[in-house]
Amino acid sequence: MITLNHYHHFIVKWARSLKAVLLDADGKTVIKDVSMPILQAGEVLMEMKACGLCGTDIEKMHGQYAASLPIIGHEAVGVVAEIADKIEGLRLGDRVFPHHHVPCYGCYFCRHGSETMCSHYRATNLDPGGFSEYFRVPAWNINHGGVLKIPEPISFEEASFIEPTACCIRNLKRCQVSKGDTVLIVGAGPIGLIHLMLLKLQGADTIVTDVSSKRLRFAEKLGAQHAISPLETDVTKEVREETKGRGVDLAIVASGNPQAIVQALSSVRKGGKVCLFGVPVKGSYLNYDFSDIFNSEVSIVSSNAATETETKEALKLLEEQRFKPAPLIAKFKLSQFHKAVEAAEKQECIKPVIVP
Repeated sequence: MITLNHYHHFIVKWARSLKAVLLDADGKTVIKDVSMPILQAGEVLMEMKACGLCGTDIEKMHGQYAASLPIIGHEAVGVVAEIADKIEGLRLGDRVFPHHHVPCYGCYFCRHGSETMCSHYRATNLDPGGFSEYFRVPAWNINHGGVLKIPEPISFEEASFIEPTACCIRNLKRCQVSKGDTVLIVGAGPIGLIHLMLLKLQGADTIVTDVSSKRLRFAEKLGAQHAISPLETDVTKEVREETKGRGVDLAIVASGNPQAIVQALSSVRKGGKVCLFGVPVKGSYLNYDFSDIFNSEVSIVSSNAATETETKEALKLLEEQRFKPAPLIAKFKLSQFHKAVEAAEKQECIKPVIVP
């Protein structure tokens, strides 16, 4: 009996090329035909079903992000299309999320809670990237727990939120958010809104600021108690009024604009925390009197990426339908990739998700 999986396996076996979005030598994105990745022992070939477009992808296109390999597309999910050899727990046709970066969990950094600083963390990636009809998942990622099965009720588009949601979960852990805290989110883009949805689950009060009135209204629909436009009012003054002059317990900078950091520092209470989550472009400088940080005992926390602890938590939230990202999603075909980037840059949608 020939099953659909066997037929699919036959097609993949004889396919010579695939379409993928890549960065060329000039840093520009091109959609081109490339050779099908050749699997080594312990590796998996996946058929992409959805891949979210991240702000860091766009920054890489503009040459503004250099913290990882120049590969775009890391919020990918799909179906196992080929297995190099027998891998316990994985079969053809499985719906899975493959994490693009996975730490070793044994080095000094991993043992001290800095797993995303592990030297192995960024050493591997999806090949040739998540914006591709098919891509290879390295054996390292599989062997270190980086592949999670996606339960049927979760759509592929929703599952593409596992990675960014995991990053936000890790961030909130590092910031030690408590129920009843008042949190300012500077930037109501996809990451800011994911933070908002997670904070709502934790019982925190939220204030959101953004230059886009459309995004502010969207944030209010998602549960933000207050939405403030810096174009219309003094954010710090209004935040102080909303918190009886005290300031917020935590300010999350979900924007790469250095001015957003100043806004957060000016709005946090004495003894509060400012979290740097958005990635400033290379060469950014901050014009701020740092004596204020010392005098007010403000803590600055940064958070970068996520581990499998958080990806599993993100998947569980999706499975339990406690986190529902569907309202954020705008679908674009792989052939419409440049249109998706344009829509994101012009803020015509919240979160572009690329599908085959």
